Amino acid sequence: MRRRRTLAAVFAGLALLAATGLAACTTGSAAAPGKVDVVAAFYPLQFVSEQVGGGHVAVTNLAKPGAEPHDLELSARQVGRVSDAEVIVYLKGFQPAMDDAVEQVGGDRAFDVSTAVPLLKAGESDHAHEGEEPEHGDESSTDPHVWLDPTRLATIGQQVADRLAAQDPDHAADYQANAARLRTELTGLDQEYATGLATCQRRELVTSHAAFGYLADRYHLEQVGLTGITPDTEPAPQRLASVAEEAREHGATTIFFETLVSPKVADTIAAEVGARTAVLDPIEGLQPGATGDYFSIMRTNLTALRTALDCS
Repeated sequence: MRRRRTLAAVFAGLALLAATGLAACTTGSAAAPGKVDVVAAFYPLQFVSEQVGGGHVAVTNLAKPGAEPHDLELSARQVGRVSDAEVIVYLKGFQPAMDDAVEQVGGDRAFDVSTAVPLLKAGESDHAHEGEEPEHGDESSTDPHVWLDPTRLATIGQQVADRLAAQDPDHAADYQANAARLRTELTGLDQEYATGLATCQRRELVTSHAAFGYLADRYHLEQVGLTGITPDTEPAPQRLASVAEEAREHGATTIFFETLVSPKVADTIAAEVGARTAVLDPIEGLQPGATGDYFSIMRTNLTALRTALDCS
């Protein structure tokens, strides 16, 4: 409730600025003249919007590089960007502040990517919460990390193209062609993963953050998460003991941690079972100054997986 009251106050402030003629300096649009103004809630949605939109769109990513996108809080300027945007691309339930903003400005311009593809239940196809209730009620009942399955991301890209074409019919053919190209590239990435992970000595993926359910589901791996889908949750001692036992049982040689959170928990388990640690990026956001993109990070992840799982 505190977030809703805070966001309501932001909107009230914007209304006052508009009434005094000062709103423009607070909420100016990010779009260049002649381009469709798109707001993306976090990096993977920025990536797919830019890939599909090409030179016809100006995309604003509301999540700062290096920040945990789950914890997004919107400034008055960002709320103004959402209000002014012609297309809003977000994932309902992933960022409560974004959900509130979309509700406030109206959903006719908003595309919730969870409507494009079926979402996995939290803990489905892994052991992150076996026999346990989801950590945060309805917010955690589904796994949001859908972009880690390239085939699902391709479907999202097609629907982004449809949204952009409806907003900007003059360039509809370009959006559709870009979405088709993106699907071809994502299909190639999917094949790289399928081939690269086909013959591995182990199929257990031990991670500090259970963000890899879609990847595990797609490529027939078994995710063992120290924590659930919320990365800053501290695992219970019983959970740590259970994961350590399972890691020993399956001969796990690597405990993965992600880029935007502390490796402390992964280090603890690795020391307990005599394993090493390595980075596996859930691609929720980019690090400041990063030069790679979704494709390069996914391929780096594949290399790390093949090493950890001893794939031939």
